[in-house]
Amino acid sequence: MFRAPTRVKICCIASAEEAALAVRMGASAIGLVSQMPSGPGPIPEALIRDIADNVPPGVDTFLLTCETTAERIIEQQRFCRTTTIQLVDEVGPGVHARVRDALPGVSIVQVIHVRDDDSVRQSVAVAPAVDALLLDSGNPSAPTKELGGTGRVHDWALSRRIRDSVDVPIYLAGGLSPQNVGKAIAQVAPFGVDVCSGLRTNGILDEMKLTAFMREAGLGAQA
Repeated sequence: MFRAPTRVKICCIASAEEAALAVRMGASAIGLVSQMPSGPGPIPEALIRDIADNVPPGVDTFLLTCETTAERIIEQQRFCRTTTIQLVDEVGPGVHARVRDALPGVSIVQVIHVRDDDSVRQSVAVAPAVDALLLDSGNPSAPTKELGGTGRVHDWALSRRIRDSVDVPIYLAGGLSPQNVGKAIAQVAPFGVDVCSGLRTNGILDEMKLTAFMREAGLGAQA
């Protein structure tokens, strides 16, 4: 049976140069991190907008936001002008619908921090309200919330259960690297994979690691 290639989202993009490298190597999406309570990669919203404005058509731009009110999420996206909103924290009832009504054409991706069986139940409940789920390894209950970029791998068996239980695309994140992405794809069969710290050396996007990651994900790096 034919299966489409796994999409690759390169997150924590810090500059126009990193965005260009990710696109050149075949990324289908880039992640642009706004202010967070913890973790790597936040950049000013003005820079997010500048990068998003210059990404070529066909490559999605994700605004990672920890905001939880519809009003602030809408305001932030209208300023940053990305194609997609990635909600890294849980939001209240009705927020997804209000964001969708206000931002037609903008995709909504909800992050699920995979820790236990509750993550499966949460995924099934929220999936009908969003365009995709992104399964990560944060800990929203920590004294300082961890909402991504932890570099930790979670239980992929839970991720596979989520993937098999919902009808929206699944992105798999959390501790992925060139060394384990092939195994992760084989086990979870996600629509896409998402990577941040696993491709960085001294905080900088590493072209050699990116090339290896794309190869192990089943995508030849572009010339």
